[in-house]
Amino acid sequence: MLGRHVSLPFVLLALLFVSAMVPNPSLGQPMDEFSATTEKTCGFGMAEGQPSNQCEVPIPSGCSVANFPGTTKPWITVSKAGKTFCRFDPKSTDWKARITGTCSRCESSHCTGQFSVRFDCAKRP
Repeated sequence: MLGRHVSLPFVLLALLFVSAMVPNPSLGQPMDEFSATTEKTCGFGMAEGQPSNQCEVPIPSGCSVANFPGTTKPWITVSKAGKTFCRFDPKSTDWKARITGTCSRCESSHCTGQFSVRFDCAKRP
């Protein structure tokens, strides 16, 4: 039983603390539409004036390119530094057997390119 000297803010704070301590069963549970993923990358550095450069992202055995959640697009990231243009090469990339990232000529003192791909490696029944 609460005494007359217990203030309302104290009671609200106590209830907030208790509710925070009760585990939420939905937290930390994988959602059905998402599966286990792994990420592979390739990258390189370039000096000023160096012509275009490329690298291949390795495809793990038994894995396929994951789709960005909620879309049908590949889950990919392209990062670059310096004055260059980087992208996944549409002529050399089929997203199944070969994934190639390429950057254009380096027009600054140095450039870098990094290509990341997420793969779905879940065992399907």
